[in-house]
Amino acid sequence: MSDTEEIAAAAARLIVEEGMDWGPAKQRAARDLGLPRSAGLPGNDEVEEAVREHIAIFHADTQPAELRALRELAAQWMRRLAEFRPHLTGAVWRGTATRLSNVHLQLYCDDGKAAEIELLNRGLSFDVAETSGPRGRAADMLVLDVPCPALQERVTLCLTVLDFDDLRGALKPDARGLTERGDLAALQKLLDTSE
Repeated sequence: MSDTEEIAAAAARLIVEEGMDWGPAKQRAARDLGLPRSAGLPGNDEVEEAVREHIAIFHADTQPAELRALRELAAQWMRRLAEFRPHLTGAVWRGTATRLSNVHLQLYCDDGKAAEIELLNRGLSFDVAETSGPRGRAADMLVLDVPCPALQERVTLCLTVLDFDDLRGALKPDARGLTERGDLAALQKLLDTSE
């Protein structure tokens, strides 16, 4: 097994078992394996494949129900925030989420502050963080702690606020034919086919 394969497998365990984000999981995996800083980190495709393998081996009995619960929660929030053209992304969209995963929605807004105002008008509290958006630009991320009744616990909902113009090209498939995000209609198809 190559160093990058070992790192991908170790990172996958951290992502699934501890809910770590991918970048920090790759770095910690390399450190835990005692590999030098010069060791190349695996790409996200390699890590995603390792996550799928880890889930198939260790969580095949629980992960499908957890994924469905998170997708249903995402659909609820996408309906609530429909005016901001929400798109689901990340592990919940790609099918690798577990109960420890965050739900990531991208909002495409004409006015970047409109989503914050909407949440405040609904009496919802949130934190504001910064993340990188398309083309490496900084984007605001609104982070909420929301109940997920199907899992009987609370889940982190991350709303990345992007410009309306960023919506163009958002649904282009990658080399494997998978898209990085999907709108509510696409999510509903996933939910309907998994019943």
